[in-house]
Amino acid sequence: MPIGLLTLEIQIQDAQSLKDKRQVLRSLKDRLRSHFNVAVAELDHQDLWQRSRVGVVSISGDGKHLEESMQAITAESERVLGRDLISHEIEFFEDSE
Repeated sequence: MPIGLLTLEIQIQDAQSLKDKRQVLRSLKDRLRSHFNVAVAELDHQDLWQRSRVGVVSISGDGKHLEESMQAITAESERVLGRDLISHEIEFFEDSE
């Protein structure tokens, strides 16, 4: 079963506090979870106001479907975050069982 991981590097220029950062991240997480039924978590930089690394994970029985889903999730992330999205990386893993 293929597993997809999207890692988003985020620089929130307008954040003046952790509260500002959490608002941006909550909006992104809620949107991705509701539209794509994925797991979303902040992976790094939890104590910094303007930086974040977010991971988005999805699994599927069909590798092609998973690849298309991860591309759609990336596009939605770019739309939601705009200039705050510094970079992204998509990785695919195969469950060995």
